[in-house]
Amino acid sequence: MLIQLEDIKRYYKVGEEEVHALDGVSIAIEKGEWASVIGQSGSGKSTLMNVLGCLDTPTSGRYILNGKDVSGMSDNALADIRNQEIGFIFQTFQLLPRETAQANVELPLVYRGLRARERHERAAAALEKVGLGNRVHHRPNELSGGQRQRVAIARALVTEPSLLLADEPTGNLDSATGEEIIRLFEQLHAAGHTLVLVTHEPAIAARCPRAVRLMDGKVVSDGPGAQVALESRAERARASAAAAAL
Repeated sequence: MLIQLEDIKRYYKVGEEEVHALDGVSIAIEKGEWASVIGQSGSGKSTLMNVLGCLDTPTSGRYILNGKDVSGMSDNALADIRNQEIGFIFQTFQLLPRETAQANVELPLVYRGLRARERHERAAAALEKVGLGNRVHHRPNELSGGQRQRVAIARALVTEPSLLLADEPTGNLDSATGEEIIRLFEQLHAAGHTLVLVTHEPAIAARCPRAVRLMDGKVVSDGPGAQVALESRAERARASAAAAAL
């Protein structure tokens, strides 16, 4: 098992109010799975992504990642886990604008202390894997939105992480380019990578073999992506009808 979340709770204080962003979430994800986490704004999906990515620590509960209990690790230990175990893919790409595609992909390897020759070779291979072998010397402003996201995916892949964690990866792309990125995720999943994709879009969740739906910090359904996406659409329709009736 790659991911085990056991009764994860994450509470925040907002003034005098205690917000239960995650309220007893338990999920297990095996190596090689592709799962989405879907929910509307305020459902807890962003908080769950931060916990999964070791960017935030739970108030209580256990998080086992690739056999390591990361729940109570120090900030320095969590930084090492992020560098060793997790490849991040963000909606806004998070590329350095003055650096080439290759230099952007090499960045996690710089933090690992790898020598320049190995960094160059691994970055070039990662860019080739996402179909950008002929764009290694281009800077972000010389690339399309879809190509920038491919650079971000290559950067996530270059460290050979246990987990690829994608936060709304098609959110800044048009529908045709977004479809290209989802097809790339399908290829990565077929190659054996473990992916967790956070989204608010039922159509994206429907493309994933598995989807976990959150509401008010709790898991309300967990099953095939297409089924959970239908439930999410129905919930949105009910919410819209209720709002219209006010």
